[in-house]
Amino acid sequence: MAGQIPRQFIDDLLARTDIVELIDQRVPLKKKGRNHSACCPFHNEKTPSFTVSQDKQFYHCFGCGAHGNAITFLMEYEQLEFPEAIEELAAMHHLEVPREGGGPARPTGQADDYQLMQKASTLWQQQLQQGPASAEAQAYLKRRGLSPATVQKFGIGVAPDSWDFLLRQLGSDKKTRDQLFELKLTNRNDQGREYDFFRHRLMFPIRDRRGRVIAFGGRVFDDGTPKYLNSPETRLFHKGRELYGLFEARQQQERLDQVLVVEGYMDVVALSEQGIDFAVASLGTATTSDHMQTLFRYCRSVVCCYDGDRAGRDAAWRALQNALPQLKDGVELKFVFLPDGEDPDSMVQQEGKTAFLQRIANASSLQQYFFEHLLSLHDVRSDAGKSALLAEGKALLGQIPSEFYREQLSDKLHNLIGKAKAPTAAPAKGSSARFLPKAQAMTPMRRAIALLLQYPMLANAIVQARDLAGASLPGIELLLALQQKIIDSPGIRTAQLLEHWRDSPEYTILNKLAVWDPQLEPEQIEPEFIDTFAAIEDQYLQQRLEALERTAKLQKLTPAEQQEYLLLLTALKSRKPRTAPS
Repeated sequence: MAGQIPRQFIDDLLARTDIVELIDQRVPLKKKGRNHSACCPFHNEKTPSFTVSQDKQFYHCFGCGAHGNAITFLMEYEQLEFPEAIEELAAMHHLEVPREGGGPARPTGQADDYQLMQKASTLWQQQLQQGPASAEAQAYLKRRGLSPATVQKFGIGVAPDSWDFLLRQLGSDKKTRDQLFELKLTNRNDQGREYDFFRHRLMFPIRDRRGRVIAFGGRVFDDGTPKYLNSPETRLFHKGRELYGLFEARQQQERLDQVLVVEGYMDVVALSEQGIDFAVASLGTATTSDHMQTLFRYCRSVVCCYDGDRAGRDAAWRALQNALPQLKDGVELKFVFLPDGEDPDSMVQQEGKTAFLQRIANASSLQQYFFEHLLSLHDVRSDAGKSALLAEGKALLGQIPSEFYREQLSDKLHNLIGKAKAPTAAPAKGSSARFLPKAQAMTPMRRAIALLLQYPMLANAIVQARDLAGASLPGIELLLALQQKIIDSPGIRTAQLLEHWRDSPEYTILNKLAVWDPQLEPEQIEPEFIDTFAAIEDQYLQQRLEALERTAKLQKLTPAEQQEYLLLLTALKSRKPRTAPS
C-alpha cells in the first residue's frame, strides 16, 4: 500500500541501532557478563531483572515479561505509535523515512502546522489576561473554583467576541489563511468569506502525547449556545484517538498507576484543581477501542467515571464493549457511577478530594458491571432469558484476548445459568497456538524455533530441512520460513527477525520463544539444535511410516511405496532413540 515504510528500511534501521546505547540513554545499564542489566522501567522493582542482549539486540524483563527490540522499546517507553518509533530511530541516525509510492500513509501534520496551532493558543492565553473579554472570562473561571496555576497548567485562554481576531493576527498571506482553514481555526461560507471558527469562548488546547497543540475545545462562559464546541477532525486531530488531559497527567508522574476517564474537559480541569491529576476525557465521542488501547499502554488500571443516569450507564457499556478487545493480562478496568445529576466537577467540589478518591477506590470491577448490565437485559428465571444471556455473553467474551479474563467471566456466565461450562476447544490442526512455549511442554519444534530465532547462525546447520516442506507437523512452516529468511539475509539478528513477523499471527509466538532460556553453554548450542531437529525428522519419518502401514491394510502397496516403507524401517532402526528435550 502506498505510504507504507519499506521493510528493507526498517531492517537497515535496526541494523544501525545499538539497543544497549538506545536504552542506556533512558535507563542506565550495567554490564553483567555478556549482557547489560537494570531495574525494569516498566514495573517497580528493587532488584534488577531487566536484561539487554547486545548479541541479539533484544531486551527482556524476567519480572514483568516485557521484551522486544529497539522499536518495541521506543513504542512502550516513549508511548509512541509504530510509525513514530521508526521516525524517532531514523532521526537518531539523521535519516529520512521513505514511503512506498512516495506518499504518506495518512495525512500528517507538518512542523509549521504545530507552530500555527501554538501561536493561536498563545494569542488566546494573552487575551485571557488583557483582552476585551478578560474580566468576564476570569470571573467565570473564579466562580468555577479554578486557580491561576490550574489555568496556566492547562493553557486555558479566551477567544474574543470577534469575527476575525485570529484571522487578522495570523492570516498574513493566502498560504497561511489556507492553513488556518485546513486546521479549522477559521471557516469559510459559500461566498468565500473567511471568519474565526471560535468566538467568545473559553479555549482549552488539546495536546498530543508530545505536548503539541493539535486541536481546541471551546466553552461558552455566558448563556450562549452551543455550550461546547470542539475542533472538527483535521490532519492533526483524530478525536477517536486523542484524550484530553493525558499529556498533563503524564507530566505529574513518570509512570501512571491509574487513569480516571471522565466525559468533559471541565471535569478534568476541576479534578486537577483538587489534586486529582490523573483524569482524562474523550472529546465529543464515546470512549473508543483506540482510546482504551492507548490508556492500557500508559497504565495498568483504568477507571471509567460516568453519571448514574441512563445516558451515563449506556456510555459506560459502550466503553466496556470497546475495551474488551484490549483486555490483556495484567490490566484492569473498573467503573464508578455518580448520583443522578452530578458530574465529577460538581461532585469533587461538594465532597472534596478524599471522599472522591474513596469513590474511585470502591469502583465496580469489570466482572461486576459486565453481569449487572447483562442481567438487567435478560431474565435468567426463564429458559429463553438464559439462552439469550448465554448467546450475548459468549459473543462478548470471544473478543477478549486475555485467557484469564475469558475464563473468569465464562465461569461466572455458566454459573448464572446453571450450566456446566464446555471444555475449551483444542486449537485447530496447524494452529500456531499448539506450539506456544510452556514450561511443562517444550516440544522439539518449539525448541528448534527458539534456538534458530535466538542463534540465527544455526540456519546452515540443517540444510536438509526443506525435505520436510508440507509435512503435517505443527510449526514446521514457521521453522522453514525462519530458516529461509536467515539464509536470504546474512548477518540478520533476533531483533530484525522479530520485526519481520511483527504484523503476522506468529509474532506473539516468536516473542515468547525469543525470551525462552535454553540453559546451554555456547559450545552446546549447535549440537543441541542438530539433535533437536533430528527429533523432528524422527517424528516425520514415523508419521510417514504409519501412513504407509494404514494404506497397506486397505490395499496393496505399490512397488515405490513398498521400497519407501523398507527404507523408513531401516532409517528408524538405525537412528538413536530420542526423547523430547525438556
